[in-house]
Amino acid sequence: MSHPITAIPEKLYFKIGEVCEIVGVQAHVLRYWETEFPMLQPQKNRAGQRTYRRRDVEMALRVKELLYDEQYTIAGAKKRLAHDTRGAGKLKVVGSETAAAAAPSPDPQQRSTERATLPARERGREFPASAPVKDAKPASLKQIAEELRGLLALLDKTDSDLKSPRR
Repeated sequence: MSHPITAIPEKLYFKIGEVCEIVGVQAHVLRYWETEFPMLQPQKNRAGQRTYRRRDVEMALRVKELLYDEQYTIAGAKKRLAHDTRGAGKLKVVGSETAAAAAPSPDPQQRSTERATLPARERGREFPASAPVKDAKPASLKQIAEELRGLLALLDKTDSDLKSPRR
Protein backbone atom coordinates (compact mmCIF):
# COMPACT_ATOMS: atom_id res chain seq x y z
CA MET A 1 0.00 0.00 0.00
CA SER A 2 1.57 3.23 -1.06
CA HIS A 3 0.56 6.29 0.88
CA PRO A 4 1.23 9.92 0.16
CA ILE A 5 3.87 11.29 2.49
CA THR A 6 2.32 13.67 4.97
CA ALA A 7 4.14 16.97 5.17
CA ILE A 8 4.72 18.11 8.71
CA PRO A 9 5.21 21.88 8.96
CA GLU A 10 8.53 23.13 10.31
CA LYS A 11 7.41 24.16 13.78
CA LEU A 12 8.60 23.39 17.28
CA TYR A 13 5.17 22.81 18.80
CA PHE A 14 1.76 21.86 17.47
CA LYS A 15 -1.66 22.23 19.08
CA ILE A 16 -3.97 19.24 19.18
CA GLY A 17 -6.15 20.68 16.39
CA GLU A 18 -3.14 20.99 14.09
CA VAL A 19 -2.07 17.43 14.82
CA CYS A 20 -5.62 16.23 14.12
CA GLU A 21 -5.48 17.85 10.68
CA ILE A 22 -2.04 16.42 9.89
CA VAL A 23 -2.82 12.89 11.11
CA GLY A 24 -6.42 12.87 9.89
CA VAL A 25 -8.16 11.78 13.11
CA GLN A 26 -10.32 13.54 15.66
CA ALA A 27 -8.99 14.92 18.94
CA HIS A 28 -10.64 12.26 21.09
CA VAL A 29 -8.80 9.58 19.08
CA LEU A 30 -5.45 11.26 19.74
CA ARG A 31 -6.24 11.57 23.44
CA TYR A 32 -7.14 7.87 23.55
CA TRP A 33 -3.91 6.93 21.79
CA GLU A 34 -2.01 8.89 24.44
CA THR A 35 -3.49 6.58 27.09
CA GLU A 36 -2.61 3.44 25.12
CA PHE A 37 0.81 4.28 23.67
CA PRO A 38 3.38 5.48 26.22
CA MET A 39 5.68 6.76 23.48
CA LEU A 40 2.99 9.28 22.46
CA GLN A 41 3.10 11.71 25.38
CA PRO A 42 2.77 15.37 24.42
CA GLN A 43 3.73 17.99 26.96
CA LYS A 44 1.20 20.37 28.42
CA ASN A 45 1.73 24.11 28.58
CA ARG A 46 0.84 26.36 31.54
CA ALA A 47 -2.76 26.53 30.43
CA GLY A 48 -2.96 22.73 30.33
CA GLN A 49 -3.16 22.52 26.55
CA ARG A 50 -1.33 19.68 24.84
CA THR A 51 1.73 20.74 22.87
CA TYR A 52 2.98 18.12 20.45
CA ARG A 53 6.52 18.08 19.14
CA ARG A 54 7.50 16.85 15.72
CA ARG A 55 8.40 13.39 17.08
CA ASP A 56 4.93 13.18 18.68
CA VAL A 57 3.31 13.98 15.34
CA GLU A 58 5.48 11.38 13.62
CA MET A 59 4.54 8.82 16.28
CA ALA A 60 0.84 9.62 15.83
CA LEU A 61 1.22 9.11 12.08
CA ARG A 62 2.94 5.77 12.71
CA VAL A 63 0.20 4.67 15.12
CA LYS A 64 -2.44 5.58 12.55
CA GLU A 65 -0.57 3.64 9.87
CA LEU A 66 -0.35 0.54 12.07
CA LEU A 67 -3.97 0.67 13.22
CA TYR A 68 -5.76 1.83 10.08
CA ASP A 69 -3.58 0.73 7.16
CA GLU A 70 -1.84 -2.39 8.45
CA GLN A 71 -4.89 -3.45 10.51
CA TYR A 72 -3.01 -4.05 13.77
CA THR A 73 -4.92 -4.29 17.02
CA ILE A 74 -4.01 -1.86 19.79
CA ALA A 75 -1.99 -4.59 21.54
CA GLY A 76 -0.27 -5.58 18.28
CA ALA A 77 0.56 -1.98 17.45
CA LYS A 78 2.04 -1.50 20.95
CA LYS A 79 4.28 -4.52 20.48
CA ARG A 80 5.30 -3.42 17.01
CA LEU A 81 6.17 0.09 18.15
CA ALA A 82 8.09 -1.22 21.16
CA HIS A 83 9.99 -3.55 18.83
CA ASP A 84 10.69 -0.77 16.34
CA THR A 85 11.83 1.75 18.94
CA ARG A 86 14.29 -0.74 20.44
CA GLY A 87 15.96 -0.92 17.04
CA ALA A 88 15.39 -4.61 16.62
CA GLY A 89 13.45 -3.96 13.44
CA LYS A 90 16.65 -2.69 11.83
CA LEU A 91 18.36 -6.07 11.99
CA LYS A 92 18.22 -8.12 8.85
CA VAL A 93 17.76 -11.87 9.17
CA VAL A 94 19.27 -13.81 6.31
CA GLY A 95 17.13 -16.78 5.31
CA SER A 96 18.62 -20.21 4.79
CA GLU A 97 18.08 -20.00 1.02
CA THR A 98 19.98 -16.72 0.80
CA ALA A 99 22.76 -17.94 3.08
CA ALA A 100 23.13 -21.18 1.13
CA ALA A 101 23.38 -19.31 -2.16
CA ALA A 102 25.87 -16.76 -0.81
CA ALA A 103 28.28 -19.11 0.94
CA PRO A 104 29.92 -22.14 -0.64
CA SER A 105 28.99 -25.34 1.14
CA PRO A 106 31.99 -26.71 3.07
CA ASP A 107 33.07 -30.29 2.64
CA PRO A 108 32.19 -32.70 5.49
CA GLN A 109 35.79 -32.76 6.80
CA GLN A 110 35.92 -28.96 7.10
CA ARG A 111 32.49 -28.86 8.72
CA SER A 112 33.50 -31.39 11.37
CA THR A 113 36.64 -29.34 12.07
CA GLU A 114 34.53 -26.21 12.46
CA ARG A 115 32.12 -28.01 14.78
CA ALA A 116 35.03 -29.19 16.93
CA THR A 117 36.03 -25.57 17.55
CA LEU A 118 32.63 -24.75 18.97
CA PRO A 119 32.03 -24.98 22.69
CA ALA A 120 30.80 -28.42 23.77
CA ARG A 121 27.27 -27.18 24.45
CA GLU A 122 27.04 -25.83 20.88
CA ARG A 123 28.12 -28.99 19.05
CA GLY A 124 25.25 -30.72 17.34
CA ARG A 125 22.99 -27.71 17.84
CA GLU A 126 21.47 -26.32 14.69
CA PHE A 127 20.56 -22.65 14.29
CA PRO A 128 17.94 -22.44 11.54
CA ALA A 129 18.15 -19.02 9.92
CA SER A 130 14.59 -19.27 8.65
CA ALA A 131 13.03 -19.78 12.11
CA PRO A 132 10.64 -16.97 12.93
CA VAL A 133 11.96 -14.49 15.45
CA LYS A 134 8.70 -14.44 17.40
CA ASP A 135 9.08 -18.15 18.24
CA ALA A 136 12.58 -17.71 19.64
CA LYS A 137 12.81 -18.15 23.39
CA PRO A 138 14.39 -15.24 25.24
CA ALA A 139 17.94 -15.94 26.36
CA SER A 140 20.01 -14.17 28.94
CA LEU A 141 22.52 -11.63 27.78
CA LYS A 142 25.34 -13.82 29.04
CA GLN A 143 24.17 -16.72 26.85
CA ILE A 144 23.90 -14.44 23.84
CA ALA A 145 27.38 -13.01 24.51
CA GLU A 146 28.85 -16.52 24.76
CA GLU A 147 27.19 -17.54 21.50
CA LEU A 148 28.49 -14.41 19.78
CA ARG A 149 32.01 -15.07 21.06
CA GLY A 150 31.82 -18.61 19.67
CA LEU A 151 30.66 -17.28 16.31
CA LEU A 152 33.43 -14.67 16.27
CA ALA A 153 36.01 -17.35 17.03
CA LEU A 154 34.63 -19.44 14.19
CA LEU A 155 34.74 -16.45 11.83
CA ASP A 156 38.32 -15.63 12.87
CA LYS A 157 39.37 -19.23 12.25
CA THR A 158 37.64 -19.27 8.87
CA ASP A 159 39.21 -15.93 7.99
CA SER A 160 42.71 -17.12 8.93
CA ASP A 161 42.15 -20.35 6.94
CA LEU A 162 41.30 -18.30 3.88
CA LYS A 163 44.41 -16.13 4.25
CA SER A 164 46.87 -19.02 4.80
CA PRO A 165 48.49 -20.43 1.64
CA ARG A 166 47.32 -23.87 0.51
CA ARG A 167 49.87 -26.68 0.54
